Amino acid sequence: MDAALFLETATAAATLIASPEVAARWDQPSALADMTVSGLAGHLARQFTRVPGQLSRREPLPEGTEVITVLDHYARVAWIDAPPDAEVNIAIREDAETEAAAGPHALAERAATSIAQLTVMLPAEDPDQPYYLPWTGWALSLDGFLTTRLLEIVIHVDDLAVSVDVPPPPLPQPATEAVIGLLTRLSTRRHGTAAVLRALSRTERAPATIAAF
Repeated sequence: MDAALFLETATAAATLIASPEVAARWDQPSALADMTVSGLAGHLARQFTRVPGQLSRREPLPEGTEVITVLDHYARVAWIDAPPDAEVNIAIREDAETEAAAGPHALAERAATSIAQLTVMLPAEDPDQPYYLPWTGWALSLDGFLTTRLLEIVIHVDDLAVSVDVPPPPLPQPATEAVIGLLTRLSTRRHGTAAVLRALSRTERAPATIAAF
């Protein structure tokens, strides 16, 4: 994951978070079930606002920690098949609301500050360095971890834009291509090659869904 690409995509997200449209609908429901616009903005911001602190506090991997691939990460995470009222998804929403609790202007400032910090930090990092995820018990390479954050940013930028009735901001083409490629691989693993191929090429044989999650 190119640091400049991650930063450019996060900057586009931060610009949307700081928009007057988001502030105006802060307490209204978002396009996602059980999330307000503030919660969705907080969840989007968390994908990069927490990274500087995580990098600063990084410790050696606990003994026996597996370093796995991004695809294996998505095969293991608890939220991927959990219903909205599952404990893991409730915790995600609560964390998002906490991130946004100080209001839209404070969140926008935190997002901008985090990007400034990452602009200095990320280019100095080794992308192959294992990155421990204490909330999962396994590790990804830093490149893999940032790829998972990029996926979240690209998806939730669209969610937030839809929630406040604005066009989604333009994102770097390599970022959207990387996310679409990852989603396609996840969808293929979930539904099979034939289902994905038909959905993309044969409307008359397309399955009802090829959603990756």
